[in-house]
Amino acid sequence: MKRCPQCGRDYNDPTLSFCLDDGEALLDGPASMDEPATAILPDAASTGESPTRTFDTPPRSDSDSGSPPASGNTPETGEGRGFRSTAAIAGIVVIILLALAGIYWLYLNGPEGRIESIAVMPFVNESGSADVEYLSDGMTETLISSLSRLPNLDVKPRSSVFRYKGKETDPKTIAGELNVQGILNGKVTQRRKEISLFVELIDVALDKVVWSQQYSRKQDDLVDLQSEIARDVSSRLKPKISDAEETKVTKTYTTNSEAYQLYLKGNFYLSKYTEDGVKKGIEYFNQAIAVDPNYALAHHGIANAYDFGNGFYMRPKEAGPKAKAAALKALEIDDSLAGTHFLLGKILFWYDWDFPAAEREWKRANEVDPSYPPSYPLYLAAIRKYDEAIRMQEALLKRTPLDLNMNMDMAGILLAAGKVDQAIEQNKKALELDPDSWWANQQLGLAYMQKGNTQEAVRTMEKARVLEVTSATLGYLGYAYGKAGRKEDAERLIEELNELSKRRYISPIGSVLAYAGIEDRDRAFEWLERSYEEREPYMTLLTFDPALANLRPDPRFNEFLDRMNLPK
Repeated sequence: MKRCPQCGRDYNDPTLSFCLDDGEALLDGPASMDEPATAILPDAASTGESPTRTFDTPPRSDSDSGSPPASGNTPETGEGRGFRSTAAIAGIVVIILLALAGIYWLYLNGPEGRIESIAVMPFVNESGSADVEYLSDGMTETLISSLSRLPNLDVKPRSSVFRYKGKETDPKTIAGELNVQGILNGKVTQRRKEISLFVELIDVALDKVVWSQQYSRKQDDLVDLQSEIARDVSSRLKPKISDAEETKVTKTYTTNSEAYQLYLKGNFYLSKYTEDGVKKGIEYFNQAIAVDPNYALAHHGIANAYDFGNGFYMRPKEAGPKAKAAALKALEIDDSLAGTHFLLGKILFWYDWDFPAAEREWKRANEVDPSYPPSYPLYLAAIRKYDEAIRMQEALLKRTPLDLNMNMDMAGILLAAGKVDQAIEQNKKALELDPDSWWANQQLGLAYMQKGNTQEAVRTMEKARVLEVTSATLGYLGYAYGKAGRKEDAERLIEELNELSKRRYISPIGSVLAYAGIEDRDRAFEWLERSYEEREPYMTLLTFDPALANLRPDPRFNEFLDRMNLPK
């Protein structure tokens, strides 16, 4: 016999555990209400409860309900019992929902669940046409830029994530190498005037996709689509996004879809960092400006292209002023562009040699966006503040450990500071990122030369010259030949530099380096004067390039430092 302690109903069915009227646990015992009874609980395995847990159900009094006591000992009616049962179940449901909500909140906001760092991987072009590559790359870069405006979210820059483009790499490996908690993947398809994009967010710790979305839009709606994606992704990363933050994340610098696509094409070609890529980039940026003259990012793109080509593919007196004018125009349109302030500082450093003005721009960039350093590490090295330069470059490298340029700048600063062994190791790290980098091979050769390993220095500099024929690769190899006693080989390279200069711009610095290697100081200073007149960016490195060590004792060297306001 079983009995309900609440309503007193008796049951003869031994399989029942709960009262059919009010859901109370049935007691196993005699029919008499005065005799002790034992609660019958469901099997522990079916509820997940510990089998050792016991229940103690105290007698219920009428005063427990908060209502006046009933007369006598009359049991409650079925309606009253049903109300109490429903209330009890509702309370349990509320508690469960609150618990689940709390768990979800902790997942999104707790230190272990919240995604505070993310890598936006290069979107895959699934259109089957290389002509759409600019779109998949461009949408990736735009999303990186948009998410970077969220506070307390570490978004890896383009230079870190694009090395994975076209490679099959699992999310955990990428997360470990980039030190991120989240991975965002995307696939882009364009069919005529239709664009489809699939995006998924992976929580690496959970090893699962925590959000995904499919978007389909007309090509003319590309600007709005980019904003929508940025808003959706940011809301998944940060549940409580303020209106101001949403405005930042979804900000577009043009409402014209044609101008936006032309800008993406400009960036696509510029990112190849070749002479042809730089020229095509400038062409597309100018087309974007023709469509929308107030497109600040397109003006920034022109400044960036001329700054990169300065001294490599373009005469400094042509590239420098154009880079500066474009940067100033971009800031005239939108002074909040931290990247443009930092770029303008570099232009003022490399071309204008106006160091106080450059410092002001770097500080302004840092004020607008603290992710930018308050100064430029190579400038600090140029004024011989080596320890400060190293600390600042180390901080940048922690954020972008796989950025080739960042690694190369660190190697150069270490070499300038006389830390030759560390410079060699840093160059080797750079070569792991890109074994075919002429710059990394050239700089490693220079470090070997300072170490006294002339044979290895010549070998690596010869490899750099094979990878890319520039004034630098020919000049540094000529320097290495001269130091190795191979004067005729060095003179042959000087002649090659002269021949190349008849066909395209070749920096005079190459000849400076080669003549320094064969100890012909007069010719070296003659070409150094030409470099000064051309306003070669390299001139800002006079204070620390080890290849010029044998020129520094000459009084003429200090005259150049005075003319450039560099420390002696």
